[in-house]
Amino acid sequence: MTVGMSLFLIALGAIMRFAIQDSIEGVDLTIVGLILMIVGAVGLLIGLWQTSRWTNRTDATRRDEYGRPV
Repeated sequence: MTVGMSLFLIALGAIMRFAIQDSIEGVDLTIVGLILMIVGAVGLLIGLWQTSRWTNRTDATRRDEYGRPV
């Protein structure tokens, strides 16, 4: 899950939890909103962890002044 999709789920969940006053029979929109916010937060944490793990890699390949591997 990308960071953008996680933020979208958090925003959608917050809208469903706090802004929507309508009701659907058999569906509790506040609980659905809470679930979406939790899933978005977990996805955001995983996405940020993967991004930080990817950027911390070191390039052990020696390169010349033109950027070509030696």
